[in-house]
Amino acid sequence: MPNDLRVETWEELQRELFRDSWDETLNRYRSPYVFRGLWNKDYELKTSLMRIGGDYAKLEQHLLRNFRKYSRGMTTEAGESLWNWLAVAQHHGLPTRLLDWTYSPYVALHFATSDLNNFHQDGVIWCVNYVKSTDYLPEKLQNAIREEGSNVFTAEVLDPVAASLRSLGEFQEQPFVMFLEPPSLDERIVHQYALFSMMSTADATLLDWLTDHPDLYYRLIIPSKLKWEIRDKLDQANITERVLFPGLTGISAWLKRHYTTT
Repeated sequence: MPNDLRVETWEELQRELFRDSWDETLNRYRSPYVFRGLWNKDYELKTSLMRIGGDYAKLEQHLLRNFRKYSRGMTTEAGESLWNWLAVAQHHGLPTRLLDWTYSPYVALHFATSDLNNFHQDGVIWCVNYVKSTDYLPEKLQNAIREEGSNVFTAEVLDPVAASLRSLGEFQEQPFVMFLEPPSLDERIVHQYALFSMMSTADATLLDWLTDHPDLYYRLIIPSKLKWEIRDKLDQANITERVLFPGLTGISAWLKRHYTTT
């Protein structure tokens, strides 16, 4: 793909993950990128909603409405905001238009190298400039986010200007992407430094949008031969399931890999 860079060493990987991090306005190193790590470089940026097939765009409202209906009393984090409910639904496995991202390049590296069964495949880190992506938002959404002094949305910022999924698509005919921070649902969300991308319509694809805006992203291809070195160094840096998935399941996954021989 265009904008692909194949890294050959750990040192080269560090340099590319933290490229363009210097922010002159803050006089600090603050990366404008968010990251998504995948174990297979050919894995598409398809949402879980798209993967259910059929007329998935029409099913979106039904899925979310019924999730809210049957989840009453089981969660208190969402409140009444549709956007918090959407984040809760994604977090618990409901098909949605959201895609998972992280502010942490090392968390993204973890997901690209966590499955030992796929170490024969080249992995990938998607890197998207979420700061510059706000330049392509409809004016009303741009104003809302800039008045907040932020580059990502929360339910509190989005609710006053867009109360429904349908309203997003009504801002403009041309698709756009926005980034949404979820509430701190649990330690997993917090420890993974997580956020979501969301397209303005359910059938719009992030890949198509990025293809039309090639200056906003790049992909780091991780050769299979480099995965073990990355994995061992992440483990030493404590970027493991024990931290990212707090609980017995995370501990077990971490120990299983730690004691697996190549």
